[in-house]
Amino acid sequence: MLVEISDKLVSTQLFEQKFVCDLNACKGACCVEGDAGAPLTYEEVDQMEEDLENYLPYMRPEGIEAVNKTGVFYMDQDGEPVTTLINGGACAFVYFDENGITKCAIEKAYLEGKTTFKKPISCHLYPIRVKKFNDFTALNYDEWPICAPACDCGNKLDVSVYRFLKEPIIRAWGVPFYEELCKVDEEWKKSMNEQE
Repeated sequence: MLVEISDKLVSTQLFEQKFVCDLNACKGACCVEGDAGAPLTYEEVDQMEEDLENYLPYMRPEGIEAVNKTGVFYMDQDGEPVTTLINGGACAFVYFDENGITKCAIEKAYLEGKTTFKKPISCHLYPIRVKKFNDFTALNYDEWPICAPACDCGNKLDVSVYRFLKEPIIRAWGVPFYEELCKVDEEWKKSMNEQE
């Protein structure tokens, strides 16, 4: 089911589904699995090209090689820019910490004050997937088996998708939109309780 909030169509799964990333369980598999790179805006492509030197110290040699070969992005089958992959697999910008957890070289550079760009908004918003149409933007929950531990963790902590993603939602669309989501969530819960 979809709820209309200003120019956005929001899937009610963002309120219903519980989700909190559990990196110890999944090891950040979403950055190495999948069939394409992370979706990028053209502004993000420009930013990443400008900041590339700041990411290189945190990247793996094979990631650097991939970026040297094809640049920071390629066009996917929908004709949209996405992050470069290493031999069609992991994102070129990943590295692994001492516990084998996948981390982002872009975010590492951000946390160390080398860039003002945290990471692509599509990565920050995951598992929300954003699709732009002419007059509106659709926000959907992307269900992926590798995120089962995040669903378990979210259920234990009783945290819904949109609450877990408060920071990136505000980064993408501002505080008023997040507050509107909170109001819709309350109304949604009320209507569900009345139906029981």
